[in-house]
Amino acid sequence: MQLLFLGTGAGVPAKHRNVSAIALKRLNKKGAIWLFDCGEATQHQILHTVIKPRRIEKIFITHLHGDHLFGLPGFLSSRSFQGGEDPLTVYGPKGIKSFIETSLQVSSTHLKYQIDIVEVHDGMIIEDDETQIEVGELDHAIQSFGYRISEKDRPGELQADRLIDLGIHPGPIYKKLKEKQVVEWNGMKLNGSDFLGEDKKGLIVTILGDTRLCRRSIELAKDANLLVHEATFERSSEKMAQDYYHSTTAQAALVAQEAGADELWITHISSRYAEEDCERLAEEAKAIFPNSHLAHDFSETSIITRKNT
Repeated sequence: MQLLFLGTGAGVPAKHRNVSAIALKRLNKKGAIWLFDCGEATQHQILHTVIKPRRIEKIFITHLHGDHLFGLPGFLSSRSFQGGEDPLTVYGPKGIKSFIETSLQVSSTHLKYQIDIVEVHDGMIIEDDETQIEVGELDHAIQSFGYRISEKDRPGELQADRLIDLGIHPGPIYKKLKEKQVVEWNGMKLNGSDFLGEDKKGLIVTILGDTRLCRRSIELAKDANLLVHEATFERSSEKMAQDYYHSTTAQAALVAQEAGADELWITHISSRYAEEDCERLAEEAKAIFPNSHLAHDFSETSIITRKNT
């Protein structure tokens, strides 16, 4: 999986930061892309990347503040104009369905694809063949959610050398054994599980919406390979962060540390901070959690397995 930050600012757009949006590229056969939040002008940001809107199959909205939401109607419309015909599912807090349906109705926008809208709640599990997503409610001025994306473990490599030693050469039988089926060969029963290496551990990525420091953040980020956490304010502005239901650089780092995450990316940076402040903000997080990074618009990173290696 890969993460691409399309917008990393808080509240309002700035010259060097657009508002919140993150693309999660699924490196599977489908090459699907999931979008987390869709702030104003997200579709403009996408124009500066290789992302094709039609490849985006799921959108997860963390909460209904405008800097995370106002780009959604335009994106949905453009996806239709640009040839997107595959179904799209949008997940978000209660009210997301009304927002989308009203926006499309008032603007007389007719989509050429099926759209499903799912209103989420704390503890909800969203699952497909490859992935499980846990939804957790955070501590913000309005209902705000985090999403824990866990890849399911994949079967280990087929030990072809052992099969060849038995005189079994590549063919349809290999496929059955990789699927852990029991097959008969020359009077022997072969169990596919006996010819597979250790399962490949799935990656865990946690993407949190706006929040104050809270226990639920740590639960969602437990043992994550990568955590995305807001850091609207610098370390010395802890009271302001508390008052406005946000987090500081240090608080984001504490969550990563206590959760045992591998890597932290901080985003949702207040427009009060100029470009020259970025290094200082990053260092505040690194002082607590060394593997911290401050995201900029169009920052991109690959998520890799480090744990249990």
